[in-house]
Amino acid sequence: MTPDMVGHPLQRVLLYMETIHCRFQKPVSDRSAIEWTNATWNPVTGCTKVSEGCRHCYAERFAERFRGVPGHPFEQGFDLRLWPERLELPLKWVDPRLVFVNSMSDLFHEKVPLEFIKGVFRTMRLARQHTFQVLTKRSQRLAEVAGELDWPYNVWMGVSIEASRVAYRADHLRQVPAAIRFLSCEPLLGSLQQLDLSRIDWVIVGGESGPGARPMKEEWATEIRDRCDLLGIPYFFKQWGGPIKSRGGRILAGRTHDEMPNRTSQLVRMTA
Repeated sequence: MTPDMVGHPLQRVLLYMETIHCRFQKPVSDRSAIEWTNATWNPVTGCTKVSEGCRHCYAERFAERFRGVPGHPFEQGFDLRLWPERLELPLKWVDPRLVFVNSMSDLFHEKVPLEFIKGVFRTMRLARQHTFQVLTKRSQRLAEVAGELDWPYNVWMGVSIEASRVAYRADHLRQVPAAIRFLSCEPLLGSLQQLDLSRIDWVIVGGESGPGARPMKEEWATEIRDRCDLLGIPYFFKQWGGPIKSRGGRILAGRTHDEMPNRTSQLVRMTA
């Protein structure tokens, strides 16, 4: 969308301002609105849908707003794009932080070459001051290439599981020698009461947000929480979601749930 494609004068002004703001944004963001991380790093942008959790993708919705805007980072919309010039950007950050890798893509997308993935992992090993959180829905490719990757202690690897039909992704994750293995059950679209949580170090749960958001039942969130409590797995409740995310809040059963993995345990696992 370009400014001249929008009819109302106020819409044209707002889109122009957002375009200018985004044009000068750094591709590594030292501020993130995502509750379980501090920053984002996008050496790849764009993706394609693989399961029901992708139906209302926030990243696609954002990127497609700028398709065709000359010079914008998302001039190509949500088409997959590699950004080699961004590979070493985390090395320039001095202060330690949690970094979500590819918040606007999937590192294990079939069109991302293995050598490029290796380049991302090289940077993560060199940037020892940071902890990197990698999340994928393409768990089969993750399992297939995991043995060819160098897994440093500061990389957490996760898979998205939004419904029981994709619970197999956790089986693929268990094959990966990551210091921390985590599940993102967001958007949670059904009960995961039978999900195998063995060898899982962290679970994130959240409802879908934005236009067309599908509601999450409280029992789906609490049954995972109760199983995590029983097994001693840190549990993070991200959001209720809904068409307007802020109205839903983050309170589950009377309180917030902000548990994170023990970073000491990841060091022990990698040095054992």
